[in-house]
Amino acid sequence: MLKISQCRSVLTFALGSLIVAAPIACSGGSPAPATTVATTASYAQEASQGIAAMQTNWYSQSSGLYAAPSGWWNAANTITVLANYSKATGSSQYASVLANTFANANKANGTANFINSYNDDEGWWALAWIDSYDLTGTASYLTMAQSIFADMAGQWDTTTCGGGIWWSKKGGGTYKNAIANELFLSVAASLANRVSDPTQKAQYLAWAQKEWQWFKATGMINSQNLVNDGLTSTNPNACTNNGNRTWSYNQGVILGGLVELYNADKDATLLPQAQAIAGAAIANLAPNGILADPTVSGGDAPQFKGVFTRNLMYLYAAAPNAQYKTFVDANANSIWTNDRGGSYEFGGLWQGPFDSGDATRQTSALDTLVAAANMQ
Repeated sequence: MLKISQCRSVLTFALGSLIVAAPIACSGGSPAPATTVATTASYAQEASQGIAAMQTNWYSQSSGLYAAPSGWWNAANTITVLANYSKATGSSQYASVLANTFANANKANGTANFINSYNDDEGWWALAWIDSYDLTGTASYLTMAQSIFADMAGQWDTTTCGGGIWWSKKGGGTYKNAIANELFLSVAASLANRVSDPTQKAQYLAWAQKEWQWFKATGMINSQNLVNDGLTSTNPNACTNNGNRTWSYNQGVILGGLVELYNADKDATLLPQAQAIAGAAIANLAPNGILADPTVSGGDAPQFKGVFTRNLMYLYAAAPNAQYKTFVDANANSIWTNDRGGSYEFGGLWQGPFDSGDATRQTSALDTLVAAANMQ
């Protein structure tokens, strides 16, 4: 087995040619043969080719966003993928894309500071700029994430369900759900781990701990250790798990949030909780070992699976488990072999066959290829 330092030098050497070759690969012709030996370099090459196709086919330089059906929150996830790919490979190739989106996306979307009427949208953008800050060290990215979080924190409400933030701000708040609150946890803990001011650090950590104590007490984590979609608040003083779908992204974001919180406060209960959720998701949401949500239609659901594998990558870094690597490798290999179009486009059915290409499907698949490269 190569030592980490040796792996880095091999990967850097391999990627020097991969980055140059990627635009040529997406310009036409048939895909390369399916990978037979899984290595960091091969997964990184596959991701490089997929990203080149995504940027060529669907990215708008003028808006900094991606073609429909990719929407506002989907674009935030794509920025996260670009940042994670760049960190994994040591590439600076897409730093200009991050800067361009930072400068132009609000104007194109009619928003300011990446704030709109939905707290989950805001959470995705806050995480995207935190990841971009980790990659580049650009202070304005972290400042933007702090500004977004401040708006989210203003949505904390104790009159319904005893706490938590609303999914939508419309009508004074509608629906206390898992994803908005998981993102709130993840952003708060991530900021606690990155800001240098002790007072700010303590404030972000307090928010993250408050969110987690509320979240685990709501019952949204069911008896199978899976996270349902949200809460029924017919009785606002006694909200209950609504039993709605256990979407893969709801199992994913909580993993990243718990890892960040563990890094901040070293609470020994957090990683076992994350591991229980990860194991339940792998066992229950992946027929034949390949992740499959109930639907891949529309502009939202195709994004979900990649959010899970991305956050499983974060958990693997904090608590290595061979099951996680085997699972991500299997999904990455199936995407490449069974769910690939003619010009390095990836579809929404990771088990195959290839259905159609768009930036949302591409981002989700790329999350998995990047995770596989990282886990090597």
